Amino acid sequence: MRQFLLPIASLLLGSAFLFFAGGVTGMHLPLRGTFEGFSSLSLGLLGTGWAIGYVTGCLSVPKIVQRAGHIRAFGVMASLACLSVLASSLLVDPIAWIAFRSVAGFAFAGAAMIVESWLTERSDPSNRGVVFGTYTMVNLAATTGGQVVLSMGPIDGFEFFVIASMFYVVALIPTAVTRTPAPAPLAQVKLDIRRLWRNSPVAVVAVVLTGVSNGSFGTLAAVYGGKVGLPIASITLFVSSSILAGAFAQVPIGMISDRTDRRYVVIAIAVVALAADSMFLFADTSSANIAIASAVIFGAAIYTFYPVLVAHANDHADAGDAMQTSGGLLLMLGVGSMIGPFLGGVLMSVFGSIGLFMSTFAAHALILAFTLWRLTQRSAVAESEKSVFVPSAPTRTATPQTIILADEEVAKEMEVDELSEQPSS
Repeated sequence: MRQFLLPIASLLLGSAFLFFAGGVTGMHLPLRGTFEGFSSLSLGLLGTGWAIGYVTGCLSVPKIVQRAGHIRAFGVMASLACLSVLASSLLVDPIAWIAFRSVAGFAFAGAAMIVESWLTERSDPSNRGVVFGTYTMVNLAATTGGQVVLSMGPIDGFEFFVIASMFYVVALIPTAVTRTPAPAPLAQVKLDIRRLWRNSPVAVVAVVLTGVSNGSFGTLAAVYGGKVGLPIASITLFVSSSILAGAFAQVPIGMISDRTDRRYVVIAIAVVALAADSMFLFADTSSANIAIASAVIFGAAIYTFYPVLVAHANDHADAGDAMQTSGGLLLMLGVGSMIGPFLGGVLMSVFGSIGLFMSTFAAHALILAFTLWRLTQRSAVAESEKSVFVPSAPTRTATPQTIILADEEVAKEMEVDELSEQPSS
């Protein structure tokens, strides 16, 4: 494994610094906004702004990379992310913060795409799984580490703005001094809603609703924790435990979904998610133990929706359409992520802290109802025609380069299977 990872160590290190800074900022801004008296709607719109910037970055950054090259484009993205954090420290205003988060989302998508495309080209079929798995674990650990840092000091000062900015700047160094050759230009993914709908209505509807649910929780979970009276240390555990649960749940859920009609798996996940929603709506989550236990169940459910739905859509896609299908669903997830934080913020403004889980309950109930209905409209795909389940990092939406990496991994497995089926001479 060492010989696989050493050549890309600088890229993994730069990505770790990037995600660490993202973890700090993603939790700090909602908590600081609550301290400053921002409304729940304004705090929700921070997530909407970030999602708009992220989707825009996925669509437009490939053109920037083609013009400026990977290293300079990565420098631009990290600089924009740093500027968004520093500007937020100088101008403490909800409208300004929404705009700054949009810039950060754009920069974060672009930087992640650049690193992922680099890793894609620097790996080969024999080690791609190791590279991608290590990359995912590094990012997950860095994000969690950035969140945990919030428990080490007061949120009303300037320190966490500075820490995040420093790590965005430090993220520039490994890629700037690396000798790793720059990869080929980034791929672009086009959104064809009609084609996606013809391919899999369940995937389209459920992915948008998953974006609604995950986007609202990802943005407002820390705000919820503050409103129910959890201390900062418990809030960091509350948020990070849901992410870790989602990461660990993906392997068993993927194994189950590969062996049955994936729609049944979506229904089961929706039932578990609704049970977790109900715990937040009716249990006393001012107790840190109850809140964290509920978050573990909740995260294990909501962060497994997306990879199961992508696999389900690819089950019905034509052989050459896997990447376009996955990329289109990625952008549909972004659309839902724009709606979710806004809806959650509105409901929290009207109903208080439980408004967040009223929005997620509604999303999960709609996923359940629509999937049950679709079971009566289409037969399950044959086992021989099913695609391979590919886990995805639960801390953010993927990028088109992640899809390319997964698509090539699937192609490699299909090629191995074909070779094994050929008679020996």
